Amino acid sequence: MLLVADSGSTKCDWLLSQSGKEDGKFSTIGFNPYFRNTESIEAEIRNNEELCDVAPSIDQLYFYGAGINSKEMQDVLHSALQSIFINADLVVDHDLIGSVYATCGDNPGISCILGTGSNACYYDGTSVYQAVPSLSYILGDEASGSYFGKKLIAGYLYKELPAEIHKSFVAEFGLTKEEIFEAVYRKPNANVYLASYSKFLGKHKEHAWVGDMIFNGFNTFINTHIAKYENHQEVPVHFVGSLAVHFQDILRSACEVHGITVGKIIKKPVSNLLTYHWNELCQKQY
Repeated sequence: MLLVADSGSTKCDWLLSQSGKEDGKFSTIGFNPYFRNTESIEAEIRNNEELCDVAPSIDQLYFYGAGINSKEMQDVLHSALQSIFINADLVVDHDLIGSVYATCGDNPGISCILGTGSNACYYDGTSVYQAVPSLSYILGDEASGSYFGKKLIAGYLYKELPAEIHKSFVAEFGLTKEEIFEAVYRKPNANVYLASYSKFLGKHKEHAWVGDMIFNGFNTFINTHIAKYENHQEVPVHFVGSLAVHFQDILRSACEVHGITVGKIIKKPVSNLLTYHWNELCQKQY
């Protein structure tokens, strides 16, 4: 049986197939190896009894995740998965690679991730290239959930939010500076905490202030990541992630300004990945 997983920092989606169709679906928290070690990842997976029940039957597992950008980070996930999926041939790789297979397939294009974090790469149909690295949520992650959450909270604390947005924010969250600092500077997974505020922005995306902030964030992402590829106006540019889907009208407008042809915009790549790898396995057999 084939099992495919796509993990961000917030959530991991798993799809099982023994027929080329979705024969099983599972959900766990996200496993970014920068924030979790092998032991904690293994323990979290074992908490999902349904997933563990099918684990011995899996003979091929493809796992794509945020933060798996080096051999060291890859080993963190590989060790955890190997202890549970004991009969599986494991492939563990960066979520950007998963994004490429889910959007570009075997065709050239630029594939971008806009979720809790953000990233982009160019695929020539064979190999993946990155013009600039992702700098994570403290230094980078432009146009991600954590990026916009950080701007919203800073605007709130600096008393720079429009009156109606400020009133709605207080009514929904009622946070003090001390509570925010505790979550951001003392508790783990600050990036996930910051990204959680993107839902609030989604409720108010028709407001001019929110719309402008989102547009400017997308514009920054395009200039920082997409425009670094000389052919970015010649190939389709695809987007994966909740931010890309929820704010796709604004995203399309920002891309139009830059002369970018928008390709696929999908919230979760895991279904496309399942199809891609099932077809790949079938081709190998024949």
